[in-house]
Amino acid sequence: MTMSQLWAGVDVGKEHHWVVVVDDTGAVKLSRKLVNDEQPIRALVAEIGAMAEQVSWAVDLTTVYASLLLTVLADAGKSVRYLAGRAVWQASGTYRGGEAKTDAKDARVIADQSRMRGTDLPVLHPHDDLVTELRMLTAHRADLVADRTRTINRLRQQLVAVCPALERAAQLTQDRGWVVLLSRYQRPKAIRQSGLSRITKTLTEAGVRNASTIAETAVTAAKTQTVRLPGEEVAAALVAELAQGVISLDDRIKATDADIEGRFRRHPLAEVITSMPGIGFRLGAEFLAAVGDPALIGSADQLASWAGLAPVPRDSGKRTGRLHTPQRYSRRLRRVMYMSALTAIRCDPHSQTYYQRKRDEGKRPIQATMCLARRRTNVLYALIRDNRTWQPHSPQITESAA
Repeated sequence: MTMSQLWAGVDVGKEHHWVVVVDDTGAVKLSRKLVNDEQPIRALVAEIGAMAEQVSWAVDLTTVYASLLLTVLADAGKSVRYLAGRAVWQASGTYRGGEAKTDAKDARVIADQSRMRGTDLPVLHPHDDLVTELRMLTAHRADLVADRTRTINRLRQQLVAVCPALERAAQLTQDRGWVVLLSRYQRPKAIRQSGLSRITKTLTEAGVRNASTIAETAVTAAKTQTVRLPGEEVAAALVAELAQGVISLDDRIKATDADIEGRFRRHPLAEVITSMPGIGFRLGAEFLAAVGDPALIGSADQLASWAGLAPVPRDSGKRTGRLHTPQRYSRRLRRVMYMSALTAIRCDPHSQTYYQRKRDEGKRPIQATMCLARRRTNVLYALIRDNRTWQPHSPQITESAA
């Protein structure tokens, strides 16, 4: 017998999804583990479609793990609603018994919440290639930056085996010119023999801005050591190789930044997002990568909760008013808001004033910055909602604004 309507909830996973279908009373009609491959997904979509005249689909993730599922559902003409993972976690405590596996229970919660909330849940748009590309590129850039940090750490370790004084003097993370120098000169004897003038000329031709300062510092450090350390030849060769690796990573990061900026500028909200002080194209791209479709943001409070900037109570007995950071939130989104607040403190007078007020109230620097980040979620949400750019003299939005 074909039913009039069913609700399908999907707990998204990397290799497998779990799908649960419920009827209008919340009774489970189907509960199944699904391989994340096209043909099994198509087969199950067709099977569930034959069970009812109308099937409403809902998922808890919009990451790359859900890409194939969402694409197949869109290709089959199915609309999909989104229930945030935090909402699933909060609601799951009210469901008892039944499934032994957490995935199955979560899928049931998603399906049943979709049944009860209906059109209150936002509809996903799986064909937003731009946001998908930004997610890939920003994640790739983060990997490249992490690789660069690891490579510099290994470079420092090998440089100590050549000349400890040179390692102490080298500002590898602050000045790229030092990496260029170490790709050409590693041993103290070679630096002394080349001399200040030749090294300065070499660095200048390589495009290093403060070539003379770096050359002078390197020569001074090299003069403090006249002995040759054991294994110096191998260590010096490794330093040169690692320095070239850092230069290569810098070039790849620069190229990735260009790709990120090119795609971010094509987004209709790019100008709105970057109009906020402290948000450039990189943080703006990370923001879109974290939230996906900005239409999914229902309120400023929801955005703050999503970013882990809305403390939740931890009351017990007579102890009330105790707040703590929520356990589930988007660390990527939290980082965007926190880093943008740090930048705004340096470049925006309004943010500086607010931050200083919180410091005067006795809050520590990190706490004051988090307060500013929370306040900025209200402003950013309002700008996105109204599709307008930030103006320095626009009416201030209070923290309780929705």
